[in-house]
Amino acid sequence: MTPALFAIPGDLSTLTGGYGYDRRMLAALPACGVSATHLPLPGGFPFADAATVAESLRLLAQAPPDHVLLVDGLALGALPPDGLAELAAPLVALVHHPLGLESGLAPGTARALIDNERAVLAHVRHVIVTSQTTRDTLIADFGVTAERITVAEPGTDPAPRFQGSGGQGVALLAIGSITPRKGHGVLVEALAGLAHLPWSLTLIGSPDRDPACAAQVRASIAAHGLSERITLGGEAPEEALGVAYAGADLFVLPSLYEGYGMVLGEAMARGLPIVTTTGGAAAQTVPDAAALKVPPGDVLALREALQTAITDPALRARLSDASWLAGQGLPRWGDGAALIAYVLHSIAGAKP
Repeated sequence: MTPALFAIPGDLSTLTGGYGYDRRMLAALPACGVSATHLPLPGGFPFADAATVAESLRLLAQAPPDHVLLVDGLALGALPPDGLAELAAPLVALVHHPLGLESGLAPGTARALIDNERAVLAHVRHVIVTSQTTRDTLIADFGVTAERITVAEPGTDPAPRFQGSGGQGVALLAIGSITPRKGHGVLVEALAGLAHLPWSLTLIGSPDRDPACAAQVRASIAAHGLSERITLGGEAPEEALGVAYAGADLFVLPSLYEGYGMVLGEAMARGLPIVTTTGGAAAQTVPDAAALKVPPGDVLALREALQTAITDPALRARLSDASWLAGQGLPRWGDGAALIAYVLHSIAGAKP
């Protein structure tokens, strides 16, 4: 077994795609010959204070030199490059998406994060990313060479095909924490122009990641008189998500940027028709035949796509068939774990 420490900041049980990815890989790596131990780092990243940064470097420095140190990019990209260069254990980065590409950042903050992450990635032995889009971004903008990057896409569990709402209207489902990057404000504005159509929206996701953004979304819903048609469901466990997918008629992901878009894979695993954006990796995660795709942040384009999907059941059926077909070919969690394990074995000098 190759010994490895998987350093992850904050609460591993957090219900986001990134933390879900980390949990599943931690669970799957032992079957691939990697003895992976969770190394908890403090929370607060990427905007951690000096004490948090110092404590994180102290914890990382305790890694034995015969262990491979796999570090989640939420923390790694914000740590000082000089401190990371002093670590004895070989360092592998896991980049879900570059920190400086998060929506809503001040330009100076975004630039500082990008510059720091570029310098950090120069110190690591290898970089694991969750999509081809992120790979291409790191090569083009972060100075990482292609041979130092491995794409390990999230897995998707098999699931039964969705049943639909069975109601008179079209039940829309959106899943994602309420933050600027997820584009829920754009979605509310788009739906405000479709009040004459028979639809309802359930939005599942934590309002606590960015309370100001969540407050703006609530205010917009109220201002447009949509409080009876849009349900903010808050954070939900896996079982509740399964129920929500099964009872939806149309899945919507209005994100401005996605490093992969795990909820898109989960929607395709159930054959849901999809309306999404071309932001980041979302355009590549879903085949064109399975979704209507619009530019990120474009209220009018999103409104038109939603109107088309809501009013055309035959189109939704065609999208659903393509979505179901694509969902059956998605990678499983063991596939991604095997790719990560290969990297860790290689770095440790073990036979892959």
